[in-house]
Amino acid sequence: MESHKNVPGAPSSTASGGTDISSRRESDSRTPLAGLSAKEASARLLKEGFNRLPSSAPKSLLAILYSVAGEPMFLMLLCAGGIYLILGDKTEAAFLMASVFVIILITLVQERKTQRALESLRDLSAPRALVIRDGQERRISGQEVVRGDLLVLHEGDRIAADGLLLDGNVAVDESLLSGEAVPVLKLASRLSDRFHQDSLTGASEAEGSPLLFASTVVTKGEGIARVTAIGAQTAVGKIGQSLNQTDSLSSGLTIASRKIVWQLTTLGLLIAGMLILVSWLWNQKPLLESLLAGIALVMAVLPEEIPVVLTVFLALGAWRMSKKKVLTRQMTGLEALGAITILAVDKTGTITQNKMKIAELSVISARFVDDNASALPEQFHELCHFAVLASPADPFDPMEKAIQHFARRRLNNAELEGRGLRLERKYDLSAGILAMTNVYSSENSSDHIIATKGAPEAVLDLCRLPQETRETIQQSAVAMASTGLRVLGVARGAWNAITLPSNQQDFDFFFLGLVGFVDPPRPEVMEAISECHSAGIRVIMMTGDHPATAKAIGQQVGLSDRLALMTGAAAEKLNDEELTEKLKHVDLCARLKPEQKLRLVKLLQGIGEVVAMTGDGVNDAPALQAANIGIAMGERGTDVAREAADLVLLDDSFASIVLSIRQGRRIYDNITCAIRFIFAVHVPVVALALFPTLFHWPILLLPLHIVLLELIIDPTCSIVFEAQPETPNIMRRPPRKLNHSPFSFSNVGYALTQGVGISVILLLGYWVLSSTQEMSEDQERVIVFISLVVGIVLLVMANKDPSLSSSKGAHKKDALFLWLAVLVAGMLIVITTIPAANRILHLHLPTPADWGFAAVMVTLIFIWLEALRRVWRRYSGARSST
Repeated sequence: MESHKNVPGAPSSTASGGTDISSRRESDSRTPLAGLSAKEASARLLKEGFNRLPSSAPKSLLAILYSVAGEPMFLMLLCAGGIYLILGDKTEAAFLMASVFVIILITLVQERKTQRALESLRDLSAPRALVIRDGQERRISGQEVVRGDLLVLHEGDRIAADGLLLDGNVAVDESLLSGEAVPVLKLASRLSDRFHQDSLTGASEAEGSPLLFASTVVTKGEGIARVTAIGAQTAVGKIGQSLNQTDSLSSGLTIASRKIVWQLTTLGLLIAGMLILVSWLWNQKPLLESLLAGIALVMAVLPEEIPVVLTVFLALGAWRMSKKKVLTRQMTGLEALGAITILAVDKTGTITQNKMKIAELSVISARFVDDNASALPEQFHELCHFAVLASPADPFDPMEKAIQHFARRRLNNAELEGRGLRLERKYDLSAGILAMTNVYSSENSSDHIIATKGAPEAVLDLCRLPQETRETIQQSAVAMASTGLRVLGVARGAWNAITLPSNQQDFDFFFLGLVGFVDPPRPEVMEAISECHSAGIRVIMMTGDHPATAKAIGQQVGLSDRLALMTGAAAEKLNDEELTEKLKHVDLCARLKPEQKLRLVKLLQGIGEVVAMTGDGVNDAPALQAANIGIAMGERGTDVAREAADLVLLDDSFASIVLSIRQGRRIYDNITCAIRFIFAVHVPVVALALFPTLFHWPILLLPLHIVLLELIIDPTCSIVFEAQPETPNIMRRPPRKLNHSPFSFSNVGYALTQGVGISVILLLGYWVLSSTQEMSEDQERVIVFISLVVGIVLLVMANKDPSLSSSKGAHKKDALFLWLAVLVAGMLIVITTIPAANRILHLHLPTPADWGFAAVMVTLIFIWLEALRRVWRRYSGARSST
C-alpha cells in the first residue's frame, strides 16, 4: 500500500517541550558537531572546484559570424541585396540586408540555447547555504559548499548539494526531479556508510531514506545533512550533463530550403552565363545588352523570397502566438508543430494544477466527496477540525495548505479558530511512528486536547483499535488510494495530567477518519485532449508519480479509452525492441526517472513518431530538448525546463498546447502556399527573360522590370500569404508527415504547371502581336508586362486557399488582398500613363486596343488557373480519401 507516501514531514519549528536541533546535537556524540574547518573547506574548494555545473565555452561572435557566412541563405540574400544596391534600388536592398541580420540573430539564439540551459541549471543548483564550520553556523554562497560540509536545513530552504540527512526529520519537495507533487519524508540515518550517491534513486522510491538532492526544497522540519556530492556529480548535475549531450533536431524546412536555394542559384548562374554568351556571340547583341539580359535572368531565377518567407512567416507566427501567451524560443521549431503525432505530457503541473486539494473525507459510517456544492455534513466537522489542529497555523506543506483552505470553506469561525486553545507541544514524525501530534491547552479546562495526523496505518496503531475495525478502515484507505488519492488518517485524544509524556504513543487516541487529497486536473485539459485526438495526435502521460494517481487523473481527463499503463521499473527490464513494441499500446507511463523519459522519447522518434514533450521540472529538461518540440510551463516551470524547450506556455494552460499546434499547422499551410506561389510566379518571369534571346526577339524584361515585379512578389509572399486564416478543418485532419516539404514534387510540380501555362500564354501572345501587328518594341512590351502583372494577382488568388475556386476566393473578405489589388492597379496606371515612367521603363502609353489585347491574355490565364485548380482539388480529395 502506498498510503505511507502521503505523510508530510516534521513541523517547521519546535514548541515548548520539543526537541530542537541543537539539543539533539549536544546529546548525541556520534554527530560531527564541528563540521569542516575553514582551512579544510578552502583546500577542498581549491581541489574540487565550485559547487556549480561546468559551463561549456560559448562560441565567440566571430566564430558564429563565420559559420553564418557559409550558409546558402546568407550568401544568396547578400548577393541579391548587393545586386539591388548596384541597380540603385535601396529599398529592396535594405529589405534583404535586414533579412540577413535577422538570420544572424536567429543563429545566435540557437547557438546559445544549450549554454543558457546549463547556466540556468548552475544557478538553480547554487543557492545560499547555512553550513557548520569550525563548530559555528555560517551563511555562505551555495557555490562555496564543498563535499563533507554539514548543511543546516530549515523549512523553505533550497538544498545546495546532494547529501545524507544525519540529524532531524524533514519533508522535501522533489517534484523538480521526480515529478511527484507530494513532499517525500526523509529520516536521519546514523549509518551513512550504507548509503552512496549513484543516481536519482531516492527521490521517488525510498520514502524515509536519508538521501537529499540538490535544488529540492525543504517543505517541513529541520535537520543536518552531510554533503556527499557537488556540482556536476549531483543528481541535477547529471541531468545537466545529459542535457548537454542531447542535440536539438535540425529544422527539416531549413535543410530543404538550403538545398533548393543552392540548386536554383547554381542553375540560374549557369543559364545566365550561357545566355550572355549566346546573346553576345550568337545573336551579335552588344555586350552591355547581353549582360543586362543575363542579370535579368539571374534575378528572375534567384529565389530570394524563399528565405524571406521562412524568416517572416516564422517570426510573425511567433509574434502571433506570443499574443496568445505562447512564447517561441526557437522559431524554426514551429514547422514541426503541424507534424506532431504524439504529445507526451507530464502530469504534475501540466495536466494537473500542482496544487493539492481535499477531494474526499471518510469516517467509519460515511463518506463525503467534495463537489464544491454540497454542504459538509455535521458528522465530518470534527474530522476536519482536528485535521486543522494537527497542522501548523501557517503551513508550508501543500497538503496542510489544502487542509486549511478546505476548512476555511467548510467550517465556521469558532471551529476554524479553535478559540481558547494554545499550542503546548509538538511531537514530530519519527522512524518509529509516521504521524505527528499537536498538544493544546485550554483556558477553560485543565485537560489537554490532542490532535494527530499521519499515515493511516500509523494513526491506527496509535488508536489501538480492534482488528475488525482496523481492517475496515484499512480497506477504505486502500480504496481511496486506488483512485489516486493521497490519504492521511486523523485522530483526537485527551490528557488531563500536568506533565506531558515523552512519546506520543502514550496518549489515548480516538480515530476520527481519513482525508483524501488530490492534485486536480486543469479545467481545460479534457477539451484540449479531445481536440488532440480529433487531430490524429496520440497523448501519452509520462510522469514520475504513482501509477494509481496517474491512472485516476488519466480517467478524469479522458486520456484514452484503454488507459494501458507501464511503470519505469517495467520499462527498465525491456530491451529497446521490446519497449518500442510496448509503447505502441501504452497511454500512461508512471514512476519514470529522467533518463527513462529521454529513452522513451528517442524510441518513439525511432519508429517515425513526431514527439512533442511537455514538462516543467528539471527532470523533464533532457527529454524536452531531445523531442521534436519541447513545450515548457512558464509559470510553474523551472528555468532549466524553459531554456531546454522550443515553446514556453506563459499561462501554463494545457489549451495553449492545442493552440500552438493549430498555429503551427496554419503557419506551415501558409508557407506551403507561399512557396507554391514563388515557384509559379518565377516561371513566367524566367521565360520572358530567357526565350526572347533564344528566339532572336527584343528583350521583354529588363532588370528594372524585375525589380518592379519584386515589389509585388515580396509583399505578397511576406504579408498576404502569411495573414491567411486557418482552414476550417485544420484540427480535423491527420498530422502531415515530418518529411513532407513545401518543396515536394506535388506542390512544386503544381506551381510549375501554373507558371508554364502562364508563360505559354504570354509568349504566344507576344508572338501573335509581333507577327500580326505593326507595333514598337515598347508597345509590345507594355502589353506583355500588364498581362504578367495582372497574372501575378490571379496567381495569388489561385494559391491563397486551395479549397476555393478563384472566383469564390476573390469575393472572400481579405483586406490585405484588396490592398494588394489596389496597389497593383495604381502601379499599372502610374507606369503606363506617366511619360517619365514610360521612358525609364522602356514602355509605351497603351491604347484601348492594347488594353483589350492584355484583357484577352489575362482571361486565358484565369481560365488556365481555374482549370488547374479544379483538377488539383479533385486530386487532393482522392489522396485524402485513401
